[in-house]
Amino acid sequence: MSANNTLRSALGDYLAVRRALGFKLARDGLLLEQFVTFCEQAGARRVTSDLMMAWVSMPAKASPSWLSMRLTVVRCFATWLQAADPATEVADRGWLPPRRRTNPYLYAEADIAALLEAARRARWPLSAATYEALIGLLVVTGMRIGEATRLDRGDVSLAEGLVAIRDSKFGKSRQVVIHPTTVTALRSYLCRRAQLSPVPADPAFFVHPAGNRITYQSVCQMFQALVRRAGLVSRSEQCRPTIHGLRHTFAVNTLVRWHRDGADVQARLPLLSTWLGHADPKWTYWYLSASPELLTVAAERLDAAWGGRP
Repeated sequence: MSANNTLRSALGDYLAVRRALGFKLARDGLLLEQFVTFCEQAGARRVTSDLMMAWVSMPAKASPSWLSMRLTVVRCFATWLQAADPATEVADRGWLPPRRRTNPYLYAEADIAALLEAARRARWPLSAATYEALIGLLVVTGMRIGEATRLDRGDVSLAEGLVAIRDSKFGKSRQVVIHPTTVTALRSYLCRRAQLSPVPADPAFFVHPAGNRITYQSVCQMFQALVRRAGLVSRSEQCRPTIHGLRHTFAVNTLVRWHRDGADVQARLPLLSTWLGHADPKWTYWYLSASPELLTVAAERLDAAWGGRP
């Protein structure tokens, strides 16, 4: 077996082990397939730092965050290879500028109303119905976009007001309770979908006009078009309106509401973690610093508890 075949075989083992641990690695798998092909075309016998840096920097005009992500993906694979072949080199992260964490774009009610109105004006009637229902569901549940696109009709029980999210991040599943108004909105979507696509191509809940399941890529592309139509603009280079911001907005609004109601937020955080499908509550804690309004409300509660004492 040639060295290149060994590298491709090692990639198969690497992906199999990490997926068995609960990682989806859909994007990582595609990128690493490209990297192995790049190594094969270069006739490389093993992975080197020069090869890694050449492949990482291939995309023209790529953002620093995209380059950093590519480097992270290939570094993890190279570290895996190094355990079996100590001659494998792992490129240092220092040759890329430090990656700054993106600030979540928190949507006001007017922003969400503008997005929904933009969705209703989509060119194709079924697209309009699908994206209005999808955005509405993300707003009121905080679901991940991947969880929503993977929903099948059998996962949504309108009679019980439940949405079953199956085999999500880290292989976890959970049920999400939906409000009666959400049930009504989803039932209206299904009626509209039945009129426009009587025989869908697959069991997906949210579909394209052709009747096939919407995908993460198509949703992100459409969402950016809706953002432009709604007139939403970036607040800074690190704070842009993205579909993931709907999830952040749900979490922050929940925390703000709990603070204003005088609830024991610390005790309720595990409930929010479970609702959001976080594997560890520490990922939920990050939302505590995501909103100036949230910090202000928390500070006001603290000031009241201390009775104005310094």
